[in-house]
Amino acid sequence: MDRSSYVDAARTALDLASTPEVRAAWDAESACAGMSVGGLTHHLLQQIVNSVRLLEAEPVEEQPIALLDHYARAAWVRAGLDDEANVTIREESDAEAAHGTDHVLAVAKDALERLPALLSAPRAPDLVRIPWQGWSLATDDFLATRAMELVVHGDDLAASVGLQTPEFPEDVVAAVLALLSGVAVRRHGQVAVVRALSRPQRAPDSVSAF
Repeated sequence: MDRSSYVDAARTALDLASTPEVRAAWDAESACAGMSVGGLTHHLLQQIVNSVRLLEAEPVEEQPIALLDHYARAAWVRAGLDDEANVTIREESDAEAAHGTDHVLAVAKDALERLPALLSAPRAPDLVRIPWQGWSLATDDFLATRAMELVVHGDDLAASVGLQTPEFPEDVVAAVLALLSGVAVRRHGQVAVVRALSRPQRAPDSVSAF
């Protein structure tokens, strides 16, 4: 995934979040059960904000872990809808959304304006530490995790307000699909994923990555 394409994906997410449909449905429940449209919008755009915050952080000397190991270790991956990890995300997102549409959009717009310079060499760090997880990822792997959030939650937000899901850059979608496929293979096994993609008559009911 080209880093400039990640910026384009972030811009696509912000454009979606800025639509009149999202503003009008701000307090309604979203397609993500238990989270308002405003909360989902904040969670979506927070991926841009966190990208900037962590790229701007002081560099650390630490061995990054592999991309798929990130999802093997993260507690939220195995958590149920009502487990603490997911309840906390919903509650914090809804609380931030209470500041209003204009505030949420303005914070994201400011972050997006700073993002291209942070990703340009030689300024971009080699790795990014994720403080809420306690480990680091190579910068491009970190961007893949944020791209996944943008693409998946972009679809959630569009579905929440009756809009067409926006098209993201092809190389971003390719990186996201590779990530999701890798996680799904670890969770369900190679055969299940291959069959889901090629042999529906023998496919399992679900090969969801999460």
